[in-house]
Amino acid sequence: MQRDIIKIDEEKCNGCGICVPNCHEGALQIIDEKARLISELMCDGLGACIGHCPEGAITVETREAERYDEIKVMKQMIHKGKNTVKAHLKHLSDHGETTYLNQALSFLEEHSNTLDFDAAELIAIIKNHSDSEGQVIRQQHSHSHSHSHSHSEGCPGMKEMIIEKPYSDETDIPVAGRPSELRQWPVQMHLLNPAASYLRDSDLLLTADCVAYTMGDFHSRFLKGRSLAIACPKLDHGIETYIQKLTAMIDTAKVNTVTILMMEVPCCGGLLQMVRAAQANASRKVPVKQIIVGIGGEILKDEWV
Repeated sequence: MQRDIIKIDEEKCNGCGICVPNCHEGALQIIDEKARLISELMCDGLGACIGHCPEGAITVETREAERYDEIKVMKQMIHKGKNTVKAHLKHLSDHGETTYLNQALSFLEEHSNTLDFDAAELIAIIKNHSDSEGQVIRQQHSHSHSHSHSHSEGCPGMKEMIIEKPYSDETDIPVAGRPSELRQWPVQMHLLNPAASYLRDSDLLLTADCVAYTMGDFHSRFLKGRSLAIACPKLDHGIETYIQKLTAMIDTAKVNTVTILMMEVPCCGGLLQMVRAAQANASRKVPVKQIIVGIGGEILKDEWV
């Protein structure tokens, strides 16, 4: 399957080992004086190790890799002791991966009698940690919550979050005082994980970088209630990766609709081309709307394609 997984540039890696303890899944080891990904199964693709590499040798790429399996990870991890398991669970919590976190906590509950540490105590610690960060560990089929600030280890810019907004009647709020409608983080296509919980069953807004700067009502008119992905088909590299991610969003995340919001300039047409390529690759079909915005912020075209 195609999914996000770390990539190590051996030319840049100096074997310092700083990344190893910050990979709580145990997917990294120093071998022959270089950091090595020893198990694709163990790598969750969230990139918590990236911010700890002083040489910039670790990046995240989307490629064919074995599907991440939280239960298999837990089976291997419990033998490393309570502190390692605790660090792993906090890692999942801090990155908003509540589905994996719930699987891990259920595993601890089911195997509590076989562990050499107090599973109930550890579960309580993790739940308190999540609550203090503004998160709610979900039961199956419940709504997800998260926080709008970052205290996790790793690169804060890549931390996944669902940002819950209370309902408000905008008619009584001056434009300058209206809150952001952003409900997730990150938003840039290279940083998005197609398996992130905030994308599941969502209405996806794929927009060019420039659009929000031309429209004063971008948040209330287009972003509200949608998940967001931003991209520039002219300046961004790895467009094929974008197509693969969009395909996964359609097939795996099962987005309901895709709205392409782009400028009238010719280079923005690449967004539509990416979505069409993803549609051709995907097994599901989803409705796609194209909205073209003029330089002055006016809507030039709004149609289903």
